[in-house]
Amino acid sequence: MATTYKIGIIGNKDAILPFRIIGFDIYPVLTASEAKETIKQLAEENYGIIYLTEDFAQQIPDTIKYYDTQVTPAIILLPSHRGNLGIGLQRIQDNVEKAVGANIL
Repeated sequence: MATTYKIGIIGNKDAILPFRIIGFDIYPVLTASEAKETIKQLAEENYGIIYLTEDFAQQIPDTIKYYDTQVTPAIILLPSHRGNLGIGLQRIQDNVEKAVGANIL
């Protein structure tokens, strides 16, 4: 039987609350260490995709880098309610360049 993965989102409550409407499990955090612990917990609980706001992601680069080497969960960065830091877009560009050998974006 195929494994069913869940989708979660971690970040400031104001930024992530709307994602509950589309069925994501939301995990509001106040600090980078809470974000790091929540990622670890979700990774152990069959979450296939974890969305994380950029403001927390920039504070825990080693954690993000670790999960980049794992099959699951995929960690996808989103701008927070405070604005876009460009980290998520840069990760996409880096992955595309790694996959095709050139930045086509």
